[in-house]
Amino acid sequence: MESLGFFNPHTKEKNLKSDRIKYWIEKGAQCSDTVHNLLVKEGIIKGPKRAVKMRAKAADEADKADVAEKAEEKPEEKESAQKTAPIEADGEKSEAKTEKKTEKEAPAEKKTEEK
Repeated sequence: MESLGFFNPHTKEKNLKSDRIKYWIEKGAQCSDTVHNLLVKEGIIKGPKRAVKMRAKAADEADKADVAEKAEEKPEEKESAQKTAPIEADGEKSEAKTEKKTEKEAPAEKKTEEK
């Protein structure tokens, strides 16, 4: 690994080691389209600029659709959790009723034992 320079797109600051870049290109290293265009602009290499491949709009729309689907799934999860909570509460009430019945039945059993 060798650092051949840098480019900051925000400040447009750049530092490129042209001799080392030329060396590696002669050895078979290949630049991305964007780097190739930067090197042509700086005069380090000669040749026409390459067309930079941009993402298709269809791919961006598909990504947006995926994000929208995920956002829609989250409210459904909340609804299912809310539906579960009342069922659990009803279950607790039914258990409480069962306990009360056993308390009522227990005195009756005691009376039977006393007789």
